[in-house]
Amino acid sequence: MSINFNNHYPARGYDELISDKGNPRRVASALCRYFTRLKHDELSELKQAVDMAIKGMGISFTVYSEGTNIDRSWPLDLIPRMITRKEWTRTEEGLKQRLTALNMFIDDLYNKQQVVKDGVFPKDVLAGAKNYRKQCEGIKPPFGVWAHICGADLVRDGDGTQYVLEDNLRVPSGVSYMLENRHVMKRVFPELFEDMDILPVDDYTTQLFDMLAAISPRKGEVPEVVVLTPGIYNSAYFEHSYLAQQMGAELVQGSDLVVDSDDCVYMRTIYGLKLVDVIYRRIDDDFLDPEEFRKDSTLGVPGLMRAWRAGNVAIANAPGAGVADDKVVYAFVPDLIRYYLSEEPIIPNVPTYLCMNDDDRAYVLDHLEELVVKPANESGGYGLLVGPHASKKQIRQFAGLIKNDPRNYIAQPTLSISTVPTLVDHDAAPRHVDLRPFTLQGKNTYTTTGGLSRVALPEGSLVVNSSQGGGSKDTWVVDMGDK
Repeated sequence: MSINFNNHYPARGYDELISDKGNPRRVASALCRYFTRLKHDELSELKQAVDMAIKGMGISFTVYSEGTNIDRSWPLDLIPRMITRKEWTRTEEGLKQRLTALNMFIDDLYNKQQVVKDGVFPKDVLAGAKNYRKQCEGIKPPFGVWAHICGADLVRDGDGTQYVLEDNLRVPSGVSYMLENRHVMKRVFPELFEDMDILPVDDYTTQLFDMLAAISPRKGEVPEVVVLTPGIYNSAYFEHSYLAQQMGAELVQGSDLVVDSDDCVYMRTIYGLKLVDVIYRRIDDDFLDPEEFRKDSTLGVPGLMRAWRAGNVAIANAPGAGVADDKVVYAFVPDLIRYYLSEEPIIPNVPTYLCMNDDDRAYVLDHLEELVVKPANESGGYGLLVGPHASKKQIRQFAGLIKNDPRNYIAQPTLSISTVPTLVDHDAAPRHVDLRPFTLQGKNTYTTTGGLSRVALPEGSLVVNSSQGGGSKDTWVVDMGDK
């Protein structure tokens, strides 16, 4: 028995590969023909080849469960997601537009706050921003860029409209899995890569290093770049070590670095102290510098903020960038694009209710069973209420949370998020999917070709995070020859 893509596709919602009539979309026609010709045994062998490649390459992630850390093999589905180059070009323009405006916004907040003075961004929203850092006021980082790496989450609604679901500007993760997904798929399906014009993704680490090098305070020399990790028990440690290795950078923990009396950062080596120019940090602000933030942090580097403020070291993403990684701030991004760039947003936001507004809050409390409610600063799929799937007890609980701290909650309609055929018991079944592309900004701006497609593996689930049982797909941007 082979895969039958028609079996599971009634005319509902939007599928990335299959039309509402059950036929493959043009971009997916060759792929669907390939899979429908496979026999049961051949499909099993390919699935086993993917699993073996993932284990052999050591691609894993850590799940925290009941006080223990469980290391799991990365879940990669056999059937890729496909996007035309023509469509992706427009998406790429929208992502670059968005990050440019967000960086102008962050730079404005820590300096003139003109956006507040002009009434575009409410003062009380800024006052409640948990990730605003007074320690960053007056700083002018290179190129005016604070968020050097952004992992925006994109979704498509039931009518095919693409939205930005959220911006991730603190320590966005997942790019290593995007790169490794491609390595695995090229090993397992070399003939498909020969027959289709699938655009490459493997220049990301080169682009990342070039961006980091461009913000180095020491010009004219190859900079010393380090990746600062919390350590081996962090869920994204695989990614930290992978990116450091691919860039030829040192992977360090806070105890490996020291700030000397000259307000410079040095790395401890067996040959003595070595000057560090750029830190790609994978640690939240709170833990970066115990002199400035949490006094009990053993993950950061005492004096790091002094060195950064003195201009002796660059940090990506910069401390304080998380002020824009707030789901309440998210609601204002279209206005920020208009304000800073005098342009209309290329990719729209999902309609959003701000619970801090009286009218919005009243509506949300009356319609909790229909909405998705999110706390302003959580990540990883935690702290959500998905109204249609929630119990009455959960709805009552969230009503209380909203009333107690309305600034901390937003609500959005429950989108009919698009699906992609996914291998389930040797056949294709629709599973909901999002997409996390990665955009870099320094001297120049760069966006990955496609991104990490994350899949909600349980039937009907809308939660795609790997920490919540989600999986992934390789994302193929295909040149169809369209102009």
